[in-house]
Amino acid sequence: MGTRRRSRELALQFLYQFDTLSEASDGTPGASGKGASLDEELALFWEGHGDRVHGDMKDFAGTLIRGACGNLSHIDGIITRYSENWRLSRMSRIDRNILRLALYELVYLSGIPPAVTINEAVELGKRFGTEESGSFINGILDKIRLAKENGELIK
Repeated sequence: MGTRRRSRELALQFLYQFDTLSEASDGTPGASGKGASLDEELALFWEGHGDRVHGDMKDFAGTLIRGACGNLSHIDGIITRYSENWRLSRMSRIDRNILRLALYELVYLSGIPPAVTINEAVELGKRFGTEESGSFINGILDKIRLAKENGELIK
């Protein structure tokens, strides 16, 4: 498995955990429910992975995590706008967080071709989601890709 694919998997695991723990607490982000910082949460996450995660993998995953979390309200707004008849709260936690990661890549990381980002997101959906996750993710991301290419998507 490639470094970037593994990085995306790690970023998805973090976002899933962060999302789950935020929802279980009073809605305040952080595993403790007491507003632990993203850096503290990330340090705990890396500590739990020990030395199985090397520099490049950790760097790219960290970029995705910080970017998705730091732009969460904007990203969620875009997902909401382009996911017809689906509220974020109705999406599976896996699908929602795959979309968040992919959207961060599509909107904020210009060095990654959109086709690669979408393909990687679809593969994550197939691996970790339901039978329908791949096509669901592909449909939403393709609409967003087209909007971006047509200049309709504002960063």
